[in-house]
Amino acid sequence: AMNGARMNRARFAAAFLALIGFAFNSLLCRMALRPDLIDAVSFTAVRLGAGAVALFLLARGGFNAGSWTSALTLIGYAITFSLAYRGVGAGVGALILFGTVQATMIGWGMLRGEHPRRGEWVGLSVSLCGLFGLVLPSLSAPPLASAALMMAAGIGWGAYSLHGRGSTRPLADNAGNFLRAAPVAIALAAVTAAAGHAHAAPQGVLLAVISGAVTSGVGYALWYLALPALTRARAAILQLAVPVLAAAGGVILLGEHVTARLAICGVLVLGGVALAVLGGKRVG
Repeated sequence: AMNGARMNRARFAAAFLALIGFAFNSLLCRMALRPDLIDAVSFTAVRLGAGAVALFLLARGGFNAGSWTSALTLIGYAITFSLAYRGVGAGVGALILFGTVQATMIGWGMLRGEHPRRGEWVGLSVSLCGLFGLVLPSLSAPPLASAALMMAAGIGWGAYSLHGRGSTRPLADNAGNFLRAAPVAIALAAVTAAAGHAHAAPQGVLLAVISGAVTSGVGYALWYLALPALTRARAAILQLAVPVLAAAGGVILLGEHVTARLAICGVLVLGGVALAVLGGKRVG
């Protein structure tokens, strides 16, 4: 019992550190793209490449772990994530990303035959209204294309999280996923460079390496370590903290402003998803 309690504490600590990593991923990507230090595709290639190297060294391998399914969801998330951050701020981007993640995870439960309760329907409706309000054309709203890309990233990350709930080797599985995804990202970067659309300053490469090796590689391994101890509901609730952390970091580190639209829609999205999770039955 004592060992079990320690393991649970370790997994929740891992989840907390992973969430901080998720928020910093938004900040690092936004920092690299905002001053145009590196293009989005090159950022993704360096990020996944650095993550693959770091995880390979930590796991002492990984070629036989992970799966192509997880790797494809990872590359889909990573590329749309970087492309989206060309047009949205760190806080707004994280809000759209993790709002979509929650909808994806809840939606997957529905597809598996879980019957939504009234609270889930109400919460999903409220969160969708918040997302719709956020992307309405206005001076303080993100461009529709960027918002759509971030929603696609949210679907990819939700799928990656769902796959991770069955992981028994979090470090090795993430290493295998990154080792599969990195060459795809590097190939896309090579095509971008050949077309004359790539650029990379040393500072941009450094930010991408930190994002890949630390906040992504190690962060995702910590998240996979925590997931077996979390129901889909708890995993969803924990991730609701990420947009708040990213928005706070954007204000402190990037000088971004909290607009009325972000505040109102943030309450709608996060409050709605919380209603959907808390209003539903316990799922495992």
